Amino acid sequence: MALVASRPVDGGSLEAIKESGKISGGNLVAKALKNEGVEVIFTLCGGHIIDIYDGCLNEGIKIIDVRHEQVAAHAADGYWRVTGKTGCAVVTAGPGTTDAMTGVANAFRAESAMLLIGGQGPLSQHRMGSLQDLPHVDMMQPITKFAATVPSTERVADMVSMAFRECYNGAPGPSFLEIPRDILDGTIDASKARIPAAGRYRASSKSAGDPRDVEKLADILVKSARPCVLLGTQVWSCRATEAAIEFCRKLNIPAYMNGAGRGTLAPGDPHHFHQTRSYAFEKADVIVIVGTPFDFRMGYGRRLRADATVVQIDLDYRTVGKNRDISLGLVGDAGAILGAVTQAASGRVDIGARRREEWLTELREQEHKAVEAQRPRLLSDASPIHPLRLAHEINGFLTPDSIFIGDGGDIVTFSGGVVQPKAPGHWMDPGPLGTLGVGTPFAMAAKLARPEKEVVCLFGDGAFGLTGWDFETCVRNGLPFIGIVGNNSHMNQIRYGQTAKYGKERGEVANRLGDVHFEQFAKMLGGYGEEVRAANDIRPALERARDSGRCALINVWVDPNVYAPGTMNQTMYK
Repeated sequence: MALVASRPVDGGSLEAIKESGKISGGNLVAKALKNEGVEVIFTLCGGHIIDIYDGCLNEGIKIIDVRHEQVAAHAADGYWRVTGKTGCAVVTAGPGTTDAMTGVANAFRAESAMLLIGGQGPLSQHRMGSLQDLPHVDMMQPITKFAATVPSTERVADMVSMAFRECYNGAPGPSFLEIPRDILDGTIDASKARIPAAGRYRASSKSAGDPRDVEKLADILVKSARPCVLLGTQVWSCRATEAAIEFCRKLNIPAYMNGAGRGTLAPGDPHHFHQTRSYAFEKADVIVIVGTPFDFRMGYGRRLRADATVVQIDLDYRTVGKNRDISLGLVGDAGAILGAVTQAASGRVDIGARRREEWLTELREQEHKAVEAQRPRLLSDASPIHPLRLAHEINGFLTPDSIFIGDGGDIVTFSGGVVQPKAPGHWMDPGPLGTLGVGTPFAMAAKLARPEKEVVCLFGDGAFGLTGWDFETCVRNGLPFIGIVGNNSHMNQIRYGQTAKYGKERGEVANRLGDVHFEQFAKMLGGYGEEVRAANDIRPALERARDSGRCALINVWVDPNVYAPGTMNQTMYK
């Protein structure tokens, strides 16, 4: 991508560093990454950043080179989601950094801790029109928690550590650091560099909130007859699964899950509810929202019963009470707060658990009705294949060790009501930015981070087309996953709203895609590919993909003329 200039310095190798006592900026970057626990960087090469590769080789940090910088940023985001360790992407200046901006923006809205390091022209050529020079920091500031330029080689490791620390200021998020070429390639006496020690430059962020508010919430819940809780993404990012489960079981509270919070309670758990969230939000007397903002997914808070007692728990003070009044707000770590509330409530003589049995029975009956109403479409043998049948087959195919990724519009909206991960941390989707194209990089990161897990990704055909070339990166690096393309030859979520607004004649303008045989694409790139046109053939094709042990893509032709309820209601725009 970038013009690679000859390196003006030597002494980058580990042996040379030891012998001369000097160290380069790229090696300082790598030392700081190592101290943060970074095990892999995702990158696309460029002349501005190659000294970082030299440092990563010296520090034993794996380098995964991708075909598009957006993929590198999404993969860093995905790595954080799977491991809880800060993800890192390294890209060159100018178009390298701007290509990565979408991935950074997605991480910002999804609250993912990642660091993007971008190259920059030399400080000695500042504002002279150097190759790929752009005001990266200015562009990144609105979509990061921290964005800065490294001013000297002595400060490289210090500022990398600073950027990592800022990723955890409040709710997690991305940081950006640009390093000019002469700063990165420059060498200094190692003794002059500030290198913050591992584990010594940031503190625990697991605040349990105001103890008085913890007691208030315990009192509210003990007295409640019809409470419910929504466990959102922060339950997983805080690794609060055990605390959330104990909270639900001891207090006998029905739980709904969204985002990365899916899987906190396994399907079949007596406190796991899935199909009756709207019903519960309308009937509950107390609604506890954990780690989910009142954004478009929540109707900006309007989907909650108007006169219910609403309690919000969040890492970010700015999120609590935004868009909707609340009865009580607690700022802090989801696990610490839920654990403290459970403990506080347990001290009461009667915590009301038995009184809530009738409420859980009512919700379970409503769940059963919803499932039965949906069953004819889940088992439909229609041709073309109904998307709900595809989602049903995928749900049955998943094992307790399967990480599920959704990357698409209407097809993934269908899956959201059917596919249920069987363990925490086993659901990944773009998050509130709604970014298409996360599937392949998320799969790459998930398999790299958890090689023992099976990774299954459902794509829309439009979504796969955005970053699908990095299927080859997964093949090349031995990172097999099972991809399923729900292929309706359209950007169907947009097509529905467009047709409803402008009529059929103008309804397919700019959203009709070609009838692409993605299974052939997979074969061309060295993977396993198969086409499916009949519903009964879905599961056997998935099993063959699993048995292949290779990167696989199953191209399933689905009905383009059926739409998910959320699409038909255009809820994302309301």
